[in-house]
Amino acid sequence: MSRGLKATAAFALAVLLAAGCAKGSATRESAPDGKSTIRYFTFSAAPDHLADLDKIIKAFEAANPSVTVTVETAPYADYFTKLQTAIAGNTAPDTFELNYESFVAYAASGALADLSGEAAKDDLSVYAAKSLDTFKRDGRQLALPASYSAVLLFYNKDLFDKAGLPHPTADWTWDQEMAAAKKLTGKGVYGDFQPVQFFEFYKALAQAGGAFFSDDGKRATFNSPQGVAAAKHLLDKPGTVMPTVAQIGGTPDYDTNLFKQGKLAMWHNGIWQFAGLKDVPFQWDVVVEPAPVKASAVFTNAVAVSPGAKNPAAAYKWLRFLTASDVTARTRIDSSWELPPLADAKAYAGYFDQGPPANRRAILDAVASATSPPVIVRQQEMQDTVTKALEQAAAGKTPIQKALDDAAAKVDELIKQA
Repeated sequence: MSRGLKATAAFALAVLLAAGCAKGSATRESAPDGKSTIRYFTFSAAPDHLADLDKIIKAFEAANPSVTVTVETAPYADYFTKLQTAIAGNTAPDTFELNYESFVAYAASGALADLSGEAAKDDLSVYAAKSLDTFKRDGRQLALPASYSAVLLFYNKDLFDKAGLPHPTADWTWDQEMAAAKKLTGKGVYGDFQPVQFFEFYKALAQAGGAFFSDDGKRATFNSPQGVAAAKHLLDKPGTVMPTVAQIGGTPDYDTNLFKQGKLAMWHNGIWQFAGLKDVPFQWDVVVEPAPVKASAVFTNAVAVSPGAKNPAAAYKWLRFLTASDVTARTRIDSSWELPPLADAKAYAGYFDQGPPANRRAILDAVASATSPPVIVRQQEMQDTVTKALEQAAAGKTPIQKALDDAAAKVDELIKQA
């Protein structure tokens, strides 16, 4: 998470899924009399891209003087709880951001307006076809793709050089990563950081050659030998080359701050971190993650309209501009705010030659080996179940195999109950 514009177009067509990370809150003034107001709720703009979002809004409002957009943000960790509460209380924003994993559940619950009517009057060829199809259900367009991102291995070049170690490469194995991490750990520096949680586990499982579900999707299969190997790969790190969950203690952005302070040598994270690292006082770069089998987490965010939106036509117009306008594409590229979901390779002009990091083209390597997050209707419960099992094993309270067996049984029940 080496290529040219042709490969970039393939990248835009290849990605299937979504996620993002951000924090913060912001609002803009409400609309004056005689204008329509569109409320937009987002997690990915804050804290690093609020000015970028405002630039896009001002361009939209200049082109659509009868519409004013107001913005609300929340940290990703709180975002969906707040969105669900708003929907349940009939106070949902007119438009809002989703990741793919949440899209499935929201689509099933009827919380997304059908955009097919407005989309039928629109030219949607600007979008990468597969990204557009990802947010359809039963032939209905229920959201518009908004951005792509990929997870890579970030590394502090200065720490590697100081230790006399070669920099990570795309063909590194798990064992090579761990060996380097151990040599780099000490004197206030941690060698590696990879969260013990669902998203890292599903990816590591694919990297170990395993499958999360059976072929028919009706049974969890992540408690396989490959699942044990994936869990062990994650659980060998806390307390050895990275802090334990107890040491982190729920501190927000613990790993981000470690890396920015030059106290973390390797870091598994997404390209949404690029902008926040532009001023760090050391040299850093990225490479596709080490793995026995190449499998990278690649995410897609989308934007949707609430069924209760007062002006659905204006809401659609705003989301179309937000996701596919030239202003948005250039703003995203110039600010390293993930990537636009567009079919035309020209939309990415210059992105892969910016820096830091120098090796941005590792994103295309990640996309070429993208692995989709497993998704069910009761998604959040499944994610929490797997994360809790991993944390129990990490704390030494449950053997890895039993933790995965118990989690798989619970996920089977969630599948049946959906």
